Order: sequence, then C-alpha cells, then structure tokens
Amino acid sequence: MAELKRYAFQLRIKPGAEAAYDESHKAVWPEMLALLKRAGISEYSIYRRDQLLVLALRCEDFEATWRIIEADPVNTRWQQAMAPFFETLEGLRPGERFPMMEEVFYLK
Repeated sequence: MAELKRYAFQLRIKPGAEAAYDESHKAVWPEMLALLKRAGISEYSIYRRDQLLVLALRCEDFEATWRIIEADPVNTRWQQAMAPFFETLEGLRPGERFPMMEEVFYLK
C-alpha cells in the first residue's frame, strides 16, 4: 500500500445551519462511513468555527479517492441531504473540487 498523504480543505455552511450540520454528523449513515473507508480515506476530521469548516483526511490520492466517492449512489444521497447546509464555494482554483489547503507544517 502506498503512503497515505494528508489533505485539508475548507467549506462554509450557511448562517443558522450550524446546529443542524453538527447534529447530522453525530449520526453519519453507516453506508456513507463504509464508502469513505472503501474509497481509501482514513483519519477524516471536520472542524467548525461558526460557519467555517476545515476538513482533514488521509488517503493515497485525493482526486482518485474523490472520483470513487462521487460515483457511488450513497454519496449522491448524502450530498443531497447535506446540500441545504452549504454556501456556494468561493476561491476555487482551476481544476479544484474544493478550496484545498497546503500543508506547511506537520509535527509527527
């Protein structure tokens, strides 16, 4: 197995959606959790400060992993359930799915 890399990106939820968003992640569907693991994701965390979300995870290749996730009907249903929480993404660079963050320091 190739070395897992760390990836992080940002999202923003709508004002007033914080409690509902948090609540939805207390009971992520088992089939969605299984899909994330099957796609090769581990150590997936979501941090929130007000409406700002920072999502951090480990996988071999972010784009390849996300293609697997996007192709699965479980993800389609999850994204439909989560869509009302999110604001439009801004600051995307050409070819980006999400506003990716660059790791500049890591203490192991």
